[in-house]
Amino acid sequence: MIKLARLLKRKPGLAVEAFQERWFTGHGPLVAAAPGLIGYVQAHALVQGYRKGELIFDAVEHLTFASPADLEAFRRSPEAARARAEEAGLLDTARTVELPVEVHLIKDGAIPPGGVKNIEFVTRRPGMQLGAFRDYWRQVHGPLAARIPPICRYEQHHTVLEAYEDGRRPAYDGLAVTWFHSTADMKAGAQTPEYAETRADEPAFLPDGHLPTIITREHVLLGG
Repeated sequence: MIKLARLLKRKPGLAVEAFQERWFTGHGPLVAAAPGLIGYVQAHALVQGYRKGELIFDAVEHLTFASPADLEAFRRSPEAARARAEEAGLLDTARTVELPVEVHLIKDGAIPPGGVKNIEFVTRRPGMQLGAFRDYWRQVHGPLAARIPPICRYEQHHTVLEAYEDGRRPAYDGLAVTWFHSTADMKAGAQTPEYAETRADEPAFLPDGHLPTIITREHVLLGG
């Protein structure tokens, strides 16, 4: 199984609402119709999240393939070519980030219908070895965060090891993805002792300060 995360920023001057509408109704069906793809989910940042200014990304999409051959078939397809052509009018392509990821399920719960999906863009603490970071995030920090009561589901998407070959350094070491029934539940969770314990643990493996985050609503265009 191959999962590709794409972190997207809209073209300067394009309104958030217009970008999201075109990405969902125009671009999305082109991608979903391409061969080789077995799962396609778009997550759009909540418009109210822009009240204090621009967000680091406007959307995150996940594409799932059964094999490398299926991914190659997708990329070579006319549908994917048309989707790429449409992106030129929608995206600030210089800011697009593609991360091949492996998914680790930390809290196995149902995705709430109409809920919100919080996506954090994770990088490891400077000087920390990649293996130690991945182990700590998954085995120590993950179980702590999973105890925060309002979290419905929690996945860690670790950037695959192949992305680091030949001295490469991906933009992010992974994504922390959590689902909640509502933004009110998210805020309530941030007042709990479990949340305080989770935050206190972060300096052990993360840089100082909050990680970049967007709160989104997800749309499943293909797969479940």
